[in-house]
Amino acid sequence: MTVNDSERKELLSVYADLRVADVRDGMDWMGRHNYGSMIPAIRPLWRTRAVGIAKTARYLPYRGPMPKMTPEEYTKWSGWYYGNVCTYPWIADIRPGDFCVIDQSGVDVGLMGSNNGMDGLINGATGYVTNGGVRDTDEVILQKIPFWSRMISHGMVQGRLQFDAYDIPVAVGGVTVFPGDVVVGDGDGIIVVPQDIARDVAKYAHQELRNDKVSRRAKYEELGLEPDETVM
Repeated sequence: MTVNDSERKELLSVYADLRVADVRDGMDWMGRHNYGSMIPAIRPLWRTRAVGIAKTARYLPYRGPMPKMTPEEYTKWSGWYYGNVCTYPWIADIRPGDFCVIDQSGVDVGLMGSNNGMDGLINGATGYVTNGGVRDTDEVILQKIPFWSRMISHGMVQGRLQFDAYDIPVAVGGVTVFPGDVVVGDGDGIIVVPQDIARDVAKYAHQELRNDKVSRRAKYEELGLEPDETVM
């Protein structure tokens, strides 16, 4: 489903303050108990949170043979591979507020890292999630790129992955993600909300968040804790 600019702005606004746990509750209220939560193996690189509209891309395992090359020849071939086999056309098409959901077929390779991760942020991406790996993780954390992945990987893409398509349904972390779905990530992991029920899910998620804040604020007072933004 296509999300127009006003719908994107509305959805990003109503989900801005919601935790993954709140959204999970909202999904339960809508009877979607067994849908939306990515598997626990999809973890954040660092404690952060992000909300966005799903921008999807799919990569497949490379099936071609590796040619026999000298290191000098490999340098040239590597550039050809990036330009013709494992390309990143979806990055240039990112819109502000997009959450990049990448199906890399579970291949243990660092498709994204500290360099191309910043390309997405420059174009307005709010975060990334992949069922494969991410590399340069010390720099990714230093640069504060919100990133969730199934693994940390050393390897480059050459001879391992090839681009397939973007802006199509993908399967990541046990969830089918359609372009335009709402994606929320924090320390608890990732949850995806289908666009057609996103407003109703948000309604009940906010209900549970408000109840939680009231309850925890009373306990803060009993324990003599200084109130913080999580209970205000």
